[in-house]
Amino acid sequence: MSEAVDDVMRELAALENPAMRAANELRGDDHGVNLSQLRALAKRLKIQHELALELWSTGDTAARLLATLVCRPKLFSADELDRMVREIGSPKLLDWFIVNVVKPGRHAEELRLRWKDDDDLVGRAGWSLTTDRVVKNADGLDLKGLLDQIERELRQTPELKQWPMNHCLAEIGIHHPQWRKRAIAIGEELKVLIDYPASPGCTPPYVPLWIAEMVRRREEA
Repeated sequence: MSEAVDDVMRELAALENPAMRAANELRGDDHGVNLSQLRALAKRLKIQHELALELWSTGDTAARLLATLVCRPKLFSADELDRMVREIGSPKLLDWFIVNVVKPGRHAEELRLRWKDDDDLVGRAGWSLTTDRVVKNADGLDLKGLLDQIERELRQTPELKQWPMNHCLAEIGIHHPQWRKRAIAIGEELKVLIDYPASPGCTPPYVPLWIAEMVRRREEA
């Protein structure tokens, strides 16, 4: 590792909080660094793509989270991003990787199609990108096909992939009125996350309630 990476790794080690690591590990995230402090460090470092590559190569989750903030997303090829996503074992890192690296890059649609039918975290990545298209740019997207696939697969899909697939079902119903009735019917049939506790003021992830609440808010806006 270069001296710059050594310095950054020492800073990350100094930010490590054992209690935070223990809490994060319950969610499958193997790091103990406060994310606000991590963002502050990234802001100070600014964009340094070569440093980002070295941080990623350490395999350390906190270092990789930082790498997503200091890299240049458009410099990655689709194959590089595909290799990187398959190295990820942390849900938080996966979500940061999609938001900070894949979406601002040049290959989101190609990778959405490559990842959507894969397993676990790779499948989670594909459905996160699919949900983004449903909301922002659904032209050319086969919404009926997506609903058919969700109806077939959602209930038995592993939890890490189930969350963004369920989110996609909700967003189809929220943003595309012609498919709202069917999206609600699928949610009622499958009952995925029907008993999931929602904090006061938060929208529950059970799709029929989620769609109803978000449509109400949009109509009142």
